[in-house]
Amino acid sequence: MNPNADKLWPGPRWALSVLLAVLGMLGPFSIDTYIPAFSGIAHTLGATPVQMQQTLSAYLFGFAFMNLFHGALADSFGRRPIVLWGIAVFTLASAGCALSQNIGHLVLFRALQGLSTGAGIVVSRAVIRDMFAPAQAQQVMSQVTIYFGVAPALAPIIGGWLFVHLGWHSIFWFLTGVGAVLWTVNFKFMPETLHLSQRQPFEVKHLLGGYWQLGSSPRFLLLALASGVPFNGMFLYVLAAPAFLGDHLQLQPLQFFWFFLLTIGGIMSGAWLSGRLAGKIAPKQQIRHGFVIMLAVSLLNVAANALFTPHVSWALIPIAVFAFGWALMVPVVTLLVLDLYPERRGLASSMQAFLGASANGLVAGLLAPLVMHSTLALATASLLMMCVGLLAWIYLHHQWPEIGLRAASSLPD
Repeated sequence: MNPNADKLWPGPRWALSVLLAVLGMLGPFSIDTYIPAFSGIAHTLGATPVQMQQTLSAYLFGFAFMNLFHGALADSFGRRPIVLWGIAVFTLASAGCALSQNIGHLVLFRALQGLSTGAGIVVSRAVIRDMFAPAQAQQVMSQVTIYFGVAPALAPIIGGWLFVHLGWHSIFWFLTGVGAVLWTVNFKFMPETLHLSQRQPFEVKHLLGGYWQLGSSPRFLLLALASGVPFNGMFLYVLAAPAFLGDHLQLQPLQFFWFFLLTIGGIMSGAWLSGRLAGKIAPKQQIRHGFVIMLAVSLLNVAANALFTPHVSWALIPIAVFAFGWALMVPVVTLLVLDLYPERRGLASSMQAFLGASANGLVAGLLAPLVMHSTLALATASLLMMCVGLLAWIYLHHQWPEIGLRAASSLPD
């Protein structure tokens, strides 16, 4: 943690949480906003459903690739410049999306968006541990997750309204405006939280050594799997939203917000409870509670879709409960990842985001098109991805039982 942390942010802690949450939400916001316009974009550009799915895949793979570098750059040059450059590129890419005349152009600029938006997510996590001791960091991480949930809940509402009244191009012009405002706010208020004494040399040998240190660490990889893969049990439904909500549940684009509202409500509730539990129970116990909730509701979801015809009156509830369980445990797992190698927190955040985004890209490009035709297939795929994370955590628990054994201390480290 930065030795001068108490002097870097003069305002209230919640204000910093909001700023970091907005940085983190930029990526999901740029996905959720344009999903209600899928059909309109496809019609205007003459794109097939598979080509439209590639606009998601291109974004996610670009996000995953650049995440390998955001953290390393932030560890060497500081947090602030990486955030500002990332937002600037995102803003220009959003304008490019709005001006796209064919599906190839849109895929290209969506990939450029993906390359840039990871900067906010990766760096915001590192900033939290630069600024706060473990227990406080868990509380702030939970606050960030709560505030983070507000924007994705609003995104499909805004996107649906813009699409219906102004056309799909207006969605990307809106994102261009969001990027411009966000850059201005961060230029004015974002502090540099990486102390000069903690900066790492930006050398190829040193960088490769960091990748090897993390990539060859079973503890790091298992923790990353435990947090990243279960997320896809929920994210799968976001990727399949046009089919799941429009075809299976017969909702109109302006009604998509119910799905996002319930899901984000689950995330916010789980994150709030996670913050309340910070320093009170062992992280390991909190993670176990999250997995128990996700496992139970996933099994119920599979059974319900096997026995009953899906209906909007109940089909959205299991996803919201799943989101609650995931948000309960993910702030704890993220901090465990960052604290494995304190001198490489930016790189650790990068690698964690890279693994998660790679899984997201595979789900978007390969899995979602295979299962979106059936709600039972969606529920089963969601259960299987949650089980990957659960098995990773169980193995980690048995091999290194000391990890997450004690409640986080509130003292500086």
